[in-house]
Amino acid sequence: MAEEKKDHWSSEAYQNAASFVPKLATKIVQWLDPQKDDVILDIGCGDGVLDVQIHEVLAQGNGSIHGTDASPAMIEAAIETVKKAGTAKCTFEVVDAVELAKAPHLQRGQYTKLFSNAALHWVLGQCKTDAAKQAEFFRAARDALVPGGTFAFEMGGLGNVSEMRAALLGAVARRVGLAKAVEHDPWFFPDEAWAKTVMEETVGGWKVERAEREYRPTTADVGGVEGWVRLFGASFFEALPEGKEREECVREVVDVLEVVCRNPGSGGGFHLGYVRLRVLARKL
Repeated sequence: MAEEKKDHWSSEAYQNAASFVPKLATKIVQWLDPQKDDVILDIGCGDGVLDVQIHEVLAQGNGSIHGTDASPAMIEAAIETVKKAGTAKCTFEVVDAVELAKAPHLQRGQYTKLFSNAALHWVLGQCKTDAAKQAEFFRAARDALVPGGTFAFEMGGLGNVSEMRAALLGAVARRVGLAKAVEHDPWFFPDEAWAKTVMEETVGGWKVERAEREYRPTTADVGGVEGWVRLFGASFFEALPEGKEREECVREVVDVLEVVCRNPGSGGGFHLGYVRLRVLARKL
């Protein structure tokens, strides 16, 4: 029997540590360019905030948006978000995107556009040592689209949150060794060349029309560095037993990063070294 994946996510923790994620999605939504009659699949929809925004366009026509996420807690939050907004053309379900090929109802070539924001580095990170599994995701995404349909996605790119990743790996590795720490690193941060190669050559049936990588230092949310570390670094700490040792490791990471990420200017706060990879690809 397969081991059940632990759900690290909650809407409350996300709003405390990462409410900036949907707010900073303006550019990739522009690349998506939603039209009133589009039928959109959102892969890794989170709490549904962006889906409600996109719905404002779809509400003018016959379009709809269907959000999927591996986290039951986030899907519950998305359903509640839509209920409060009164949007009729947003639907959601729990689907682990790394297993998208095993969701036949999403493989019927019925979507005009696919969208993903800040999710694919988690999805592809689940199979970061399995190139065939990563290719399978892009094959399944292609098969979900109508011919000529587009996939606009933004994810962590090469160099993303390097200071956070180094602090997490370093603190955990001191306790359990680097190999085990790396096993618990949940992320995959590629560059533009990787995206183009895997989509156009390894998988085929795609044409990458635009791709860019942007350094975008981001101010930490209200939860500060600690809120970010506890939410996004949760899987690293699972390399350690629950209790005193794990909490000491968390404190070590937070203490280091509060030095490294502190803004010495008059504005104060903490800056996180985000690097975003954006891709717009068309199904041939």
